[in-house]
Amino acid sequence: MIYTCYEMARDCRADKPEGWSYFISQYVPAIRKLLQHYRVAGLSVETVLKALRKPESSLFQSLESAPERWFVAEMRKLVLLQIDPPKPDIPLDLEIVAAALEPLTVVEKQVAWIETMNYTAAETGVMMRMAASTVEKIRSRSAELIRGKSDAWRATILAENGFALGREASASGTKDCLPVRDFLDVLDGRTTWPKRDQMTNHVTACWHCIDHFCRMVEVLELLRGLKPLTEAEAEPYRQLLGVAKVKQRTSWTRLLGKA
Repeated sequence: MIYTCYEMARDCRADKPEGWSYFISQYVPAIRKLLQHYRVAGLSVETVLKALRKPESSLFQSLESAPERWFVAEMRKLVLLQIDPPKPDIPLDLEIVAAALEPLTVVEKQVAWIETMNYTAAETGVMMRMAASTVEKIRSRSAELIRGKSDAWRATILAENGFALGREASASGTKDCLPVRDFLDVLDGRTTWPKRDQMTNHVTACWHCIDHFCRMVEVLELLRGLKPLTEAEAEPYRQLLGVAKVKQRTSWTRLLGKA
């Protein structure tokens, strides 16, 4: 019997050790990777787990289709919300970014936006399936466009404002914004050309959806190559959360977002 992400969420809501043991084993590695990437000082895996275990945490309340990738995207958002980022020397708001980057294509805007997520050109190239040199050219053009709209500027302004811009974009959604399934269909190559054109018309002017797409791209990269914790590695986290050790009777299989 396969133990799914749906069942994990259900069991975590019910505070069953099966759910929490699965969560610790499968997703602590992703939390570690997030904290390492965003170079978070003063925020530990232990602190994150305690926050996610609180009754008011929304992480396990619902799952859309494509459960694992949606779940990890929600987990990423909740982890980053716990970070109190330093204030940038040169603030940059989303309105300026949107006006400056208006001439870019949707893909170019996505590439530019991933810079706010602290990824190098080489890492972005892998995520977006393009050459690092192409990423660099897009970033250079984006930088000049932003420079032309800003009273003050430096080359690292997007990355330095990444947390604030991400939160602003995430909060800017409307009823017309696209569901996660549409983004995953694009990433999985299942979107028809008419549907893709329809999506492009909306996403071109919607930084909420650009941010959403980039977060899903990041989730795919986050999950790539992750290995579950061993029993010995997971035990301290189970003890931290007061989770009883369970006899593993089901096949703990991550479904990689398949419903």
